[in-house]
Amino acid sequence: MRHLYDCIIIGGGPAGLTAALYLARFHMSVLLLDAGNSRADLIPISHNQPAFPDGISGKDLLARMRTQVDGFRVARRQIEVQELRSDGDRFVAVGGAVEEVARTVLLATGVINHRPTMDEAMHDEALFRGLLRYCPICDGFEVTDKSVAVLGTGTHGVNEATFIRGFTDRVTLVPPVGGHRLSGDDRARLTAAGVVCLEPVPHAMAIDGDEIRLDLPETSLTFASLYVGLGTEVCGRLATSLGARMSKDGCPIVDRHQRTTIGGFYAAGDVVAGLDQIVNAMGQGAVAATAIRNDLAAHRPLMRVSGGNG
Repeated sequence: MRHLYDCIIIGGGPAGLTAALYLARFHMSVLLLDAGNSRADLIPISHNQPAFPDGISGKDLLARMRTQVDGFRVARRQIEVQELRSDGDRFVAVGGAVEEVARTVLLATGVINHRPTMDEAMHDEALFRGLLRYCPICDGFEVTDKSVAVLGTGTHGVNEATFIRGFTDRVTLVPPVGGHRLSGDDRARLTAAGVVCLEPVPHAMAIDGDEIRLDLPETSLTFASLYVGLGTEVCGRLATSLGARMSKDGCPIVDRHQRTTIGGFYAAGDVVAGLDQIVNAMGQGAVAATAIRNDLAAHRPLMRVSGGNG
């Protein structure tokens, strides 16, 4: 007979781990299923995380969070959930040949960055050294007064470039494969912000000492950092397959308690439209966990018996 959990959390990043911690401390039975590909794991160092004045790497932060939830005996498995379906008033999560059942599900699967075309080992080294960056909100401060390139185009690329302009007056918007797709308004915004708009498409990128080099058809340019403004892919497939209402960007729509449009199904973190930041994901995880606890209690009062399971 399969164990019936109070909640299955899909995704082991900051949102999922925070929710697991809260639920465990509510004396709820929790199973966390993690595919092991949290974006937070790629962060070389974050200075935006409160309580870490010297900064902390994404790997270290996640390791600390896992240790904390393990202290409350949260069941964790590294497995990718391929299917999520409802079965009456329960949910079934399927990963490989394994099926797990719960009264509620929290989706915390995040998003995937669209990467530039470059060797994976070089990508990882450049990311570790701060030569390649993905989040100007997280680390725009680190490029203050430095020469910065933004790889992107369209309104999204322009938004990234003009945001970074608040940290340095040396910003260049670089076209991705296929060239620029900029409207007249886009170009006017770049001009008004003093952002250089490069037209030739780089045919190669390389680490050049303490800088990143973009090789163009007739020359090369070097920058202190290259921001990738190619957007992200929302990992919302499971929500879509379950029938949850989705935004035009593919994010499950939630209320202020992180409830989706399907009863018993919640979503938190970067998979939800909003500010893609660790502290925000943690907050949403805490809100979702509290809502899960209270929603379950509304149907079946949770009364702790000393030494029992509640």
